Amino acid sequence: MTTLTDPPKEQFRLSMLLYDTRYRSATIQVIAMICFMLMAAWLISNTAQNLAALGKPIDFGFFSEPASYDINQRLLDYSSRDTHLRAAFIGLLNTLVVAVLGCITATILGVIIGVLRLSNNWIVARLMTFYVEGFRNVPVLLWIVFIMAILIETLPAPRAFRGDNATASMMLGDSVAVTNRGVYVPEALFSNSLGNIHLFGESSLRFDISLDLMLILIVLGGGLWVANLLRKRADRIQEQTGDRPVTWWQRLAVVVIPTGLVLVLLGFHFGYPELKGFNFQGGTHLRNSLIALWLALSLYTAAFIAEIVRAGILAISKGQTEAASALGLRSNKIMSLVILPQALRVIIPPLISNYLNLTKNSSLAIAVGYMDITGTLGGITMNQTGRELETILLLMLVYLTISLSISAVMNWYNESVKLKER
Repeated sequence: MTTLTDPPKEQFRLSMLLYDTRYRSATIQVIAMICFMLMAAWLISNTAQNLAALGKPIDFGFFSEPASYDINQRLLDYSSRDTHLRAAFIGLLNTLVVAVLGCITATILGVIIGVLRLSNNWIVARLMTFYVEGFRNVPVLLWIVFIMAILIETLPAPRAFRGDNATASMMLGDSVAVTNRGVYVPEALFSNSLGNIHLFGESSLRFDISLDLMLILIVLGGGLWVANLLRKRADRIQEQTGDRPVTWWQRLAVVVIPTGLVLVLLGFHFGYPELKGFNFQGGTHLRNSLIALWLALSLYTAAFIAEIVRAGILAISKGQTEAASALGLRSNKIMSLVILPQALRVIIPPLISNYLNLTKNSSLAIAVGYMDITGTLGGITMNQTGRELETILLLMLVYLTISLSISAVMNWYNESVKLKER
């Protein structure tokens, strides 16, 4: 009779942390983390001691001091008597405005140019190639300054719109004025306004939310939600019967009619710019600095997005196009319904990097006088207060937060459009 006994358990020894493959990787990681933390602690301690020796300990109290400088392009009320924190907040909003407008415009242009680069028309394809190579091989800073110079030198001055001998005229029924000082467009006004909600009181982060705008967005969002339900219902009927009911007019009505009624009840109308004195008054003023930065970043980034779109389309098998053609679909339908939806899985990952680059490139706004977060917090505020470390660290944190937010949103969208395995 054979007796089976368990082998003796191996006792743990310190030498196993280095020589045993079961523990070696964890040991190396722990040692590396300890070294990194010690180095970071040394840098922080050394920096704090040096700043204290210079009489400049780390202090964020400067945020409560008056900024004493103006910001020409802004979304919220601001004066030079406001604090540096308020100025930084206004600069942050300006950065977000350029980033959002730039990403939207660059995406639209990039998709169109990327598709046209694959056109069978030789002239169109070569023109798009010239555009891509021209924009992406010239630094974006030069494009910003170049477009700014064009706007200043070629557009008429406000005085050119005055009198019977005017050499320039307003556009779109005398509602838009394009000048070398910027573009003046109509502003939305409400004669039966519901007023505003004041957030954060009189603090530096005070923010007014228009109840009119909130009501319009709620009604519009509800209409879009109902329209989406009608679309899903049509999809189910098509899957069950093979016939798709006509619902476009219903979907359009549930969005347009309620929104239109709300606008009528609020007394919606436009306030038009008028030439008074030496400049236009009224309306919304889009300064040349904003327009130049917006156009330059959009056109520059669109060149890279176009190449991403072209590569994504070429990654789809030609058999997809041939199968769609065999079903009788036209070229535009094949591209919008068959090719692009599949190409999105290839396009989106590198597209995220271009969105991040556009957002970070917006820090070049100071070259044309557009006061973004870099121009306010990392520019004038830093020079006035002498708080280089505090302002730069906060500036880095702001851009890091914006970039991580963009990545999170785009990664979520990428997950929603990828193929679902069964």
